[in-house]
Amino acid sequence: MSKTTRPADIYLRFLNLVDALRALPALPPLDPLEERVLAIVGRARQLEERLSVRDLMGQDGLGAPATIHARITSMRKKGWLVLADTDDTRRKQVDLTPAALAYFDELSGLMLKAAKEG
Repeated sequence: MSKTTRPADIYLRFLNLVDALRALPALPPLDPLEERVLAIVGRARQLEERLSVRDLMGQDGLGAPATIHARITSMRKKGWLVLADTDDTRRKQVDLTPAALAYFDELSGLMLKAAKEG
């Protein structure tokens, strides 16, 4: 009897590959809220949208502004995010570091690998 691959099998292989990637000592791990912040920043970058600290703190479902500010600070220290000046010195733009971009590149490669193995 031949084994058929369900779409769920591809996703589960991807999750296993991601776990292996996270075990590598590239960047310090993120907590679940930080992962959500990273995804928001990544999507904004992909869409070429400006995303300020204030914009992030106003996102629904991320928690209190003080919590988000603390996570941004933590993610900067861990090497995931950078802040850039804008025309208004009171506003800072949030962006991914080169290491965070490399992480997304790795995730993309893992998605392709998981799909090929199906």
